[in-house]
Amino acid sequence: MGAKDLNMTSDPAGSRPPARRRSPFHSVKFFVLCHSLLQLSQLLVSGYMKSSISTIERRYGLSSQKSGLLAAFNEVGNTVLIVFVSFLGSRVHRPRFIGGGALLAGGASLLMALPHFLGEEYQYTDQSTSADNSSGLCQSERSLATPSSNQGCDRQQSHAPLQAYPLLLLGQLLLGVAAVPIQPFGISFIDDYASRKNSPLYLGILLAVTSIGPALGFITGSFMLRLYVDFNTLSADQITLTHKDLRWVGAWWLGFLVASGLLFLAALPYLFFPRSMPREDEDIAVEYRPDGKQQQATPVQEVSPLQFLKSFPRIALRTLRSPIFLLVVLAQVNLAALLSGLATFMAKFIERQFSQTVSLSTMMIGAVCIPLAVLGTVLGGVIMRRMNLSVSGASKLCSAAILLCTLSSTPLLFLGCPTQKIAGVFPPSSYALLCNSSCLCPPEDFNPVCGSDGVEFRSPCHAGCIAIETDPYNNTINYTECRCVLGGRGSATPGTCGSGCSGLLLPFVSLLGLTSFVASFSQTPSYMMILRTVPTEDKSFAVGVQYMLFRVLAFMPGPVLYGSVIDTTCILWGKKCGKRTSCQYYNLDHFRQRFLGLQVVFVCGGLLCFLLTVVVLRRRAGLQEPQPAGTRGYELVSASAKEKEVEDEKMRRHEDEKT
Repeated sequence: MGAKDLNMTSDPAGSRPPARRRSPFHSVKFFVLCHSLLQLSQLLVSGYMKSSISTIERRYGLSSQKSGLLAAFNEVGNTVLIVFVSFLGSRVHRPRFIGGGALLAGGASLLMALPHFLGEEYQYTDQSTSADNSSGLCQSERSLATPSSNQGCDRQQSHAPLQAYPLLLLGQLLLGVAAVPIQPFGISFIDDYASRKNSPLYLGILLAVTSIGPALGFITGSFMLRLYVDFNTLSADQITLTHKDLRWVGAWWLGFLVASGLLFLAALPYLFFPRSMPREDEDIAVEYRPDGKQQQATPVQEVSPLQFLKSFPRIALRTLRSPIFLLVVLAQVNLAALLSGLATFMAKFIERQFSQTVSLSTMMIGAVCIPLAVLGTVLGGVIMRRMNLSVSGASKLCSAAILLCTLSSTPLLFLGCPTQKIAGVFPPSSYALLCNSSCLCPPEDFNPVCGSDGVEFRSPCHAGCIAIETDPYNNTINYTECRCVLGGRGSATPGTCGSGCSGLLLPFVSLLGLTSFVASFSQTPSYMMILRTVPTEDKSFAVGVQYMLFRVLAFMPGPVLYGSVIDTTCILWGKKCGKRTSCQYYNLDHFRQRFLGLQVVFVCGGLLCFLLTVVVLRRRAGLQEPQPAGTRGYELVSASAKEKEVEDEKMRRHEDEKT
């Protein structure tokens, strides 16, 4: 009885009665399901944020650099915390930590929507305030418009304390803190209690299902952004813009409310999971052993905060001295920097490059590119399980996938559109300034119109239009008597002329989807390379270091770098109340070359790191004693035996340290 009591004390999960052990909360499969749903909800917030970034940029007059900083700011909240929390991985109640992070993420998502309710209604340039709907036309007397404009600026300045940008940054910061325990604890918990054969499959399923989160975020954004930002306070008759207008701002705040509810629901199951559970292979042994004895898991040694601080440098040095670990993480950093920039700004790129609406651009990312990446992630996990790949085989698979990704991504540089002709902006000319010099157009006017000669103008006033045609519903259908169009004989229609090559959208998205599919094959094998090259007790810590490096080297600087590069291609900045706001027009050739050029650079960096892992592993194999050729599966069996020998040595060293 004493021995039995001792076993129950050291490992409660291993000695539970069979009926209780069949509870879903003692099943690693059920944990995989719950954790997949949680990460799906968490990453839905991230995907929705990125799908709405250009809309938030337009709503609050941000540059691409500022919106990139906003997208990356959630990484600040967990850059340091993730290492220390992950080190405590198996030494704390991981499910409860995960549940707490989920609850905090739900609150942070609510905070993200708060600026909409604290601010005033969206005011766009040339917003009609007169009964005759003549705002924006060429007029020699504009004294009536000036006071109302000044009053609008005074009203905005009076609400300066309620600026949205700091609140959005705070929400992103808390989302980053909330994410600290979720993924590292979840991955290490699954790998600890899943069988060695099923662990790659579970990890592949987890990564694939959670990849649906950003996809759902983009798809949700596509639908939400079709609703006007102030639809909750304005009637349908008061909304005069259409979602095709460059000034349109969708209901960016609505998706954060939906995501918050999902996060609160996903957090509930983690209150009932135990601290530990039996491994799957141990369950099989318990069920079929004739003597009925249970195989007990090795108890995890508890550490005090002082012991943790003393051992932290030694564990960190031991992890970082592994060349395979460093090379794999650096390869993933390159791919993560690529992903962070593309996920943040690819919808904006499609919108501008191919003259598409924001909702359609986000739908392309969420419904095409991300699902193909999910499929590639699943297939990567299936290949690892079916072929029982060793670390060396995984490195070759990753190298092949990124090499194909390089070949498929390079042609994207040549699929794009030239910049449309914009009078007075691109190419620079004085022609537009002479014909509308008497119109006294305010420099802040931005209501694009397309002249009948194919030249775009910033507003009807800049086109010199003095008359307007409306339909029976008082909607503008045409501007006439435009002095700057065909010598004063032309007209202009509302909206941009566009880049004129929207037919290239389908080939571009197809090639982009293929690139996403091929690159994602490396995701599961690269994770397994990390988990199989570090000591068992250091798994959580290694994953924590991995994600810290992701944040410091990729997720934090990536969107800011991409945003800064995009800002260098701007040819006309907006102005409001004398201050610069978001960019109105880009040089599309420079936009494409610089934006996608960074993609090629990061892909090549990832390929180089994976190739170096192949070289290092081959040199290690060459130093071993040559063995005679055997059967077809000799290499895999040899690799597995060597891995078992290494694990046994680590266990002996761990026992010596405890003694």
